[in-house]
Amino acid sequence: MANYRVGRVRQEILREINDILHRDIKDPRVDGVTITDVELTGDLQQATVFYSTLSELASERQKTQDGLDKATGLVRSELGKRLTLYKVPEISFERDRSIDYGNHIENLLNQIRQEDK
Repeated sequence: MANYRVGRVRQEILREINDILHRDIKDPRVDGVTITDVELTGDLQQATVFYSTLSELASERQKTQDGLDKATGLVRSELGKRLTLYKVPEISFERDRSIDYGNHIENLLNQIRQEDK
């Protein structure tokens, strides 16, 4: 039964963090960030928030990570106001690498198609 609750809370956190980042955070470093997934521990104490950006430059990615790290306290505070949880989970932001991996696979498939011609 607890797994259902974790899933529901995870979805609520994902939706609320997306809203908070787009409406409340005015930092230009976090413009264009999309929250892709949230990993939540079973006891709802820690949440890892995965995000993606359109930029492929390492310097831009680092700026975005710095901006999100700086906004973590505000995001957690807003989550506490919006969600009815006994304790708001600790939040950490991590870049979603699955999109880069997907692009890498697509490039490899394109190379194979080019070699077959």
